[in-house]
Amino acid sequence: MAIADVAGTNPVPTPLISKKDDTNRRTNALHRIRTVRLQQGVSLRSAARQMGSDIRSLRLQEQESTDLRLSDLHKWQKALDVPLTDLVEETDEPLSRPVMERARLIRLMKTAKAIEERSPTASVTRMAETLVSQLVEIMPELHDVSPWHQFGQRRSLDEFGVVVDRRMSEDLIPDNLEDE
Repeated sequence: MAIADVAGTNPVPTPLISKKDDTNRRTNALHRIRTVRLQQGVSLRSAARQMGSDIRSLRLQEQESTDLRLSDLHKWQKALDVPLTDLVEETDEPLSRPVMERARLIRLMKTAKAIEERSPTASVTRMAETLVSQLVEIMPELHDVSPWHQFGQRRSLDEFGVVVDRRMSEDLIPDNLEDE
């Protein structure tokens, strides 16, 4: 459950009662956002960009015990491109069949594009290109899927890295650099 803040408007997540007791976890779980996000292969950064929010608040929202507003659930539903029921219902299956197939195709496309991008030989590159084109025939929206990241997450040209937020004091730069 969630506790409302002083103004009574924003839910504040409370920790789960017992992580060891699976029964308690299931009774306290209000949604499956984190599980679905991971199965869909959507990063928090990507979700934050799509939802117009910051990563910290999304990290709090995706905790199973956070009581979310319906409007927040709809934002998650659009960002993850899944039926709303997949976010709130606990089922025996991890996701509905069409959503699970879509998630698998996305992971397969990411792998095919990574092979295509990093292939050491022309023949492997051609095979990967063929696989990519066949996957796009099956599911056209896979055309814009990027490969798995080799080192961390890639940023677009209009995004800045952490270095921009962590400014260095000018006092740390030696004065003799200007003389050179």
